[in-house]
Amino acid sequence: MFPGNTSHRPAKQAVTIHQPTPITPYQTAPVVPVQPGGVPAVTSIVLPDGRVITGYAIDHNQPEPVPAKPLVSRTAVNIALGGIGFGAVCGGLVLLTTFIAALAALVQQLIILAAVIFGGFIAVQILTADRRQGATTVNIRKAVIKRNHFHH
Repeated sequence: MFPGNTSHRPAKQAVTIHQPTPITPYQTAPVVPVQPGGVPAVTSIVLPDGRVITGYAIDHNQPEPVPAKPLVSRTAVNIALGGIGFGAVCGGLVLLTTFIAALAALVQQLIILAAVIFGGFIAVQILTADRRQGATTVNIRKAVIKRNHFHH
């Protein structure tokens, strides 16, 4: 194959170029459920290039609202309330203990007061026995007991 030699060159063939034809995607129209109460209204929209699109307005299904979770769990709230209740009970127990101690001190004072009053009453009875009229005083100076007989 020499550059000047043309005898060995292949003959030119006609080249045909095929351009693919774009396929427009087929869009299925959404199925509009007909409400038992009637047919939905037809809506027309004018696009900026002047085309008019007419169809049914479709309400999109809204997802059900997810219930909001509380910021604090119920377990934490129950523990906190239990702690508050325990603190209140402890305070009440301290007051109850103080009340019982005061009541015991009062009972002790009443017992001492009764003993003093009763002792004073007995002392007065003993000390005033000597002053009664008609009492007989017996003085025993020397006594000799012989065979169950009392001699003075």
